[in-house]
Amino acid sequence: FEDCPGTTSEQAGKSASCQGCPNQKLCASGATKAPDPAIAEIGEKLSTVKHKILVLSGKGGVGKSTFSAHLAHALASDNTKEIALLDVDICGPSIPRIMGLEGEQVHQSGSGWSPVYVDDNLAVMSIGFLLSSPDDAVIWRGPKKNGMIKQFLRDVDWGDLDYLIVDTPPGTSDEHLSIVQYLSSTQVDGAIIITTPQEVSLQDVRKEIRFCQKVKLPIIGVVENMSGFVCPKCKNTSQIFPPTTGGAEKMCADLKLPLLGKVPLDPRIARSCDEGKSFLSEVPDSPAAEVYQKIVKSEFVFRKRPTQMSIVQSVTRKGQNKSCVT
Repeated sequence: FEDCPGTTSEQAGKSASCQGCPNQKLCASGATKAPDPAIAEIGEKLSTVKHKILVLSGKGGVGKSTFSAHLAHALASDNTKEIALLDVDICGPSIPRIMGLEGEQVHQSGSGWSPVYVDDNLAVMSIGFLLSSPDDAVIWRGPKKNGMIKQFLRDVDWGDLDYLIVDTPPGTSDEHLSIVQYLSSTQVDGAIIITTPQEVSLQDVRKEIRFCQKVKLPIIGVVENMSGFVCPKCKNTSQIFPPTTGGAEKMCADLKLPLLGKVPLDPRIARSCDEGKSFLSEVPDSPAAEVYQKIVKSEFVFRKRPTQMSIVQSVTRKGQNKSCVT
C-alpha cells in the first residue's frame, strides 16, 4: 500500500489508506506497536559475543559472501579468537559452498541449534544446511524470512565469540530490517559496505549507506572489491571495471567514510570459493590476500563501538514503512 502510515505509527489501522488492508484490524488493535519480545531474548543470547559486524551492499554480485567468508577466515587465523559466520541470505545461501560445508546438517542440542564448524574456532550457520539439496529454491514471503533470521539469532548455540560476521543479501529490504531490528538490543560494531569500482554499483551502494544512516547503524568502512586485475606474472594492474566516476575512493571522500581497502580481481579467489577452500591459505602472498590482512588489522574493524542502534523510530515514520504483511 503506497500510503501505509507504518505498523507502529499512531495512525496504524486508522487512516484512509488502511482500508482494504488484511492487517487493518491487527494494526488498529495496537498489537503491532508492542516491542518484539525476541529482541530482548536475542540481546541476552548474544551478550557473550564481543564484536558483531554486518557485511552489506545495495548491489548484488559485488562479492559480499566472498568477502564475508574470507574476513571470517582471516580473523580465525588467530587461534586465540572464536569466530562465527552467519548467512542471512535466505534465498541465495552461498556460504556453505564457499566454506566447503555443502552437505553438512545442523544438529539440535539442549542449548539450541549447533552451528557447523570449519575449524575448531570458526563456526558457520546458514539456511543452506536446512535444505535437502543445494538446488532447492527458498520461496518465502517476508514474514517467514524474518522468522528464520530471528531463529538463527535466538536459537543457535553461538557460545562465547570474539566476532560474529553476518553476511546479508543485496538490497535494503526484509532481511536487512530484520537483522538490524533484532540486533537493536546488542552493541553492534557496525557495517562493512562492499562495492565494485563502476558507477552502476556505487549508485546502489549509496542507497545502502542511506539505509545505514536512517536506521542508525554505524558504518565501519567501505571495501572496493574487484578493484583492478593484478597479473600474477608481470604484476601489472589492469582496470577490468574502470572507476568512471572515481570509484569507492571518491565516494568515501564525498561521504566522509573510511575506505578499508581495494581487493583486486584474482581468478584464484573464484576457484577457491568453488572448491570450498580459503584463498588466504591457498595463496597467502597474493596482492588480494595482503589487502584482506590489512583490513583485518585495521583499527576501524577492531575498534569497539558502544553506541546502540535505534531502528524503530527511523524506519516507521510515515511513508517509510511499507511492510504490511500479506
